[in-house]
Amino acid sequence: MTAEVNKYLAPALGHIVVDATLGGAGHATLLYQQLDSSGYFVGIDQDDQALAAARDRLAACGAELSAAGKDPAPYRLLKGNFRDLDRLLAAIPLGSIDRILFDIGVSSPQLDDAQRGFSYHPGSPLDMRMDPVGQTLTAADLLAQASEAELRDLLRNYGEERWASRIAHFIVKQREQSPLQTSDDLVAVVKAAIPASARREGGHPARRTYQALRIALNDELAALQEGLNAAVGWLAEGGRIGVITFHSLEDRLVKNCFAAFEDRCICPPDLPVCACGRTPILRSLTRGAVKVSAQEAEANPRARSARLRVAQRLAAAGQSAEERERQEQQVIQL
Repeated sequence: MTAEVNKYLAPALGHIVVDATLGGAGHATLLYQQLDSSGYFVGIDQDDQALAAARDRLAACGAELSAAGKDPAPYRLLKGNFRDLDRLLAAIPLGSIDRILFDIGVSSPQLDDAQRGFSYHPGSPLDMRMDPVGQTLTAADLLAQASEAELRDLLRNYGEERWASRIAHFIVKQREQSPLQTSDDLVAVVKAAIPASARREGGHPARRTYQALRIALNDELAALQEGLNAAVGWLAEGGRIGVITFHSLEDRLVKNCFAAFEDRCICPPDLPVCACGRTPILRSLTRGAVKVSAQEAEANPRARSARLRVAQRLAAAGQSAEERERQEQQVIQL
């Protein structure tokens, strides 16, 4: 969604920009190219491989900009989970942030690396750790330790899996015989648990199970909520926050988070005039979620479910009429 990110985030010269989820550094490079030496770029990821790849790509991008006679922006890459955004950004004396992007989920390099265990590559270990260095618990450990009720609940809550109870029961029965250690082990159990007629619908039968295990193992939804709350606090007036999600659980969380910052009034509904004084902090710049274009979905099937939501930080109470009008006009133009 590079075109959509560029349109709605609209980074400009002199901006301080944060990519909170570097991944393959595709969006990072796009954002960095539009800055100059008066701006600053910060990239964050908890995956050492992602950080190394981003470092190489940004260095190459900077060299290309210099060769073209442009003065590239300084940048800094930080290892960490975006739930720790306050701690990470506090270490850099930059002040407020003009643009921040979250691209949630698993990156293509992580999916393509069979040893990371994020996909169904035959014989892949059941790992699924976003940070293999800092995390010790793997998906195989989770499958071995969780009770049947815990497995059922995480499959239902994080995977929205219709057959959660049967899959959890089959997992427990199988691990009594032998541990589930590879993708082959888990996929076989899921296929056995789901009736044949249901397996023929909705893609790979283990898709929701993998999603649920990954989210639970990495505590992704709680991390996203904490990261969004912190990001809004760092935004400058007029600053923008963009979030790309890939399934309904994430998108719903982002939608509700933005809505909470847009409508902060806690007065009783029958009160004719607001008395709580809690004014809006954000204004959504996207009507609903922006979906990926048909062309990109065809060229990159992994992006088919991507959704983008963008919001803008409003000026503080007491802002001038001219500033309010300018911000409203920006929203109208988008």
